[in-house]
Amino acid sequence: MPENILIVGGVALGPKAACRCKRLNPDATVIIVDENVHVSYGGCGIPYFISGEINNLDDLRATPYHTVRDPEFFRRMKGVTVRTQTRALAIDRAAKTLLVKDLVSGREQTLPYDKLLLATGASPRIPPVEGRELSNVLSLTRLEAAAAIRSACQKGSVGKAVIVGGGFIGLEAAVALSDMWGVKVSVVEMTNQLLPGALSASCARMAAHDCTSHNVDVFTSEKVLRLTGKDGAVQGVVTDKRELAADLVIFAAGFLPNSELARTADLPVTAFGAIAVDEYMRTADPDVYAGGDCASIKNIITGKMGYLPLGSMANRQGRVIGTNLAGGTATFPGYVGTWAIKLFDLSFCGAGLTAERAVAEGFDALGVGVEQLDRAHFYPEKNMMGLELVLERSTGRVLGIQGAGPGGDALKARVDAVAGVLQYAKPTVADISNLEVAYAPPFAAAMDIVNVAGNVAENVLAGRFTPVTGEAFMELWQKRDKNKVFFIDSRPAAGRAVEANHPDWHSIPLEEIAARIAEVPRDRPVALICNTGLRAYDSVLILARNGITDVVNAMGGMQSVRKMGLKP
Repeated sequence: MPENILIVGGVALGPKAACRCKRLNPDATVIIVDENVHVSYGGCGIPYFISGEINNLDDLRATPYHTVRDPEFFRRMKGVTVRTQTRALAIDRAAKTLLVKDLVSGREQTLPYDKLLLATGASPRIPPVEGRELSNVLSLTRLEAAAAIRSACQKGSVGKAVIVGGGFIGLEAAVALSDMWGVKVSVVEMTNQLLPGALSASCARMAAHDCTSHNVDVFTSEKVLRLTGKDGAVQGVVTDKRELAADLVIFAAGFLPNSELARTADLPVTAFGAIAVDEYMRTADPDVYAGGDCASIKNIITGKMGYLPLGSMANRQGRVIGTNLAGGTATFPGYVGTWAIKLFDLSFCGAGLTAERAVAEGFDALGVGVEQLDRAHFYPEKNMMGLELVLERSTGRVLGIQGAGPGGDALKARVDAVAGVLQYAKPTVADISNLEVAYAPPFAAAMDIVNVAGNVAENVLAGRFTPVTGEAFMELWQKRDKNKVFFIDSRPAAGRAVEANHPDWHSIPLEEIAARIAEVPRDRPVALICNTGLRAYDSVLILARNGITDVVNAMGGMQSVRKMGLKP
């Protein structure tokens, strides 16, 4: 007898699992129920629709061959029944039924199942602040909101916008509104940095500078208290530090997993609210599966259960679950958390843990950064790229990688290479030093930046030099009257240009340092900087050979400093 497969949720994971199951088990009856009007759309593309880079909202619902994925498409092309505007109310696990309600007619119905998939997704985290019910207060999780925002921008009715939340969606929305429509945007983030948990403090400062240099205000360590309005429409945002005018407010402060359906069916839910599943994506009930933004899965780096709502992961889980709904035994190994985002001049990408998160998880960790060209130095088209490896001091194990640069595709290629190793192994810095990557001058240097990052990390662990971030170097510089640090710029002409304005900034190029060693004091700490860190490192070695070892080197050099908006 054909199996009845019920799926609750029709955005990303649900349709993927349904179609996979139907391909492997054509005789199965597969039904998707979803309370929304639209199903199977690329929610991550919403900011790019607002920006105008995607012209038609239906493009987010279309296949690569331009067929809109609506209920008729699934019925005719996939053999899957999709019931929109249908809300799942309750699961009876003993009877193996699902109670649903038609939101148009109000009629309730009990549907039998042999296997059930919960793909209920997540809801935007909207703090319970006064004024959140005002008009023009939205989140970017539904196509209807995207259409409303773009329409308002096209009409010129949005002059100022406040984004509550400095995560991925919030920053993408900020870029879209500012870059395309000239809206004055303010981003309010309650933690002390943008992209909290994803970027290191130094890289987050680069992201903030990229925003502020393009007229987007960034307010971190700031909490929204209430929204003000006039005639039912939002007019302003009051934080614990200021008041911001706003014609539009977008809440992008993270997500809460939609796990209530599972909870009321006595299925285990984690402390952070996500449905607990095993490696087969099964809940505690072997006939009930869960995945995507409503489920908790293992973080491969920490070994702990975690939560990461990403569309790419939901699609990969959907294939695994679809296989198992059809009787297979596919597994999902967990996640390392690989992501990418494009802002204005810079793109950012990462995988695994930041140094700050690694320390919070109990690792004795540090981050080691490098700056290098993403192509051969002699190739005419090239960009400067920064990479930061996160490693465990005692073992040299690599715990994560992140980076920033104008060449987003090139940056993503490096991070993806390391992410693939992190997913299936516990690589050390030696492994990254010898990681095989493709080389040709139009694509990379012969010693690729990802290998250089491993080399530099090895040197740090071996004690060959003491690194400091560009930000820490500039803090030393600002306090130079107290700390008595002797500053050396190892660049040629550029160092002399700074020295002309600052007598405490000593321009001693790498090529001259051996001959001018007598100029370097032996009774004071020394701090070195150059353009990327390479010349300064060679200078460190020369100083060490001459008995001068109380030395720090600025990782990423002036390239890193400039990306953070700092200058001597």
